[in-house]
Amino acid sequence: MSSSNPRGPESAGVSALLALVLATISFFALAVFGLGAVSIVTDSDIISAPGLGQVPGAVGMLVAVIAFALGLWLALRRPRPSFLAVPGIAVGTALAHLIAVWIGVAMARGDLIVATAVAGDLVRGGASAVLLAAAAVAAWGGIALRRTRAEHPRWPWERDDEE
Repeated sequence: MSSSNPRGPESAGVSALLALVLATISFFALAVFGLGAVSIVTDSDIISAPGLGQVPGAVGMLVAVIAFALGLWLALRRPRPSFLAVPGIAVGTALAHLIAVWIGVAMARGDLIVATAVAGDLVRGGASAVLLAAAAVAAWGGIALRRTRAEHPRWPWERDDEE
């Protein structure tokens, strides 16, 4: 039994695990770059409440990365994932970040009003929009990697031309 492709069956795209790793790293890089750009453009800290330190922001980013990876993994498990999962992954990631920062500030300060004000500033200041956009771009890229049907390059004489 001969196959038209001597290298094996049709390419199934990259593995789900590789697509997940590359997309998660891309999300983190885009998010850090975007949050840094927002901080420079607005000339203020992303979380500007006095006395909080960096722990609520770092925990919020860690939770956002985990939420992104879990949401994307649920989409990538299927053999042909749908791009319709991208909005859900992006919104879930942004909400997970907001909730984690809110809980972190509430635990650090013991004040729900300050926690709510910080979460509101994240939405109003554009940080949540940056995370939403970074998650959408990275999720789309991860799904595209999984869906690709690319093949190894071949010389013209290696192609199967049916005449």
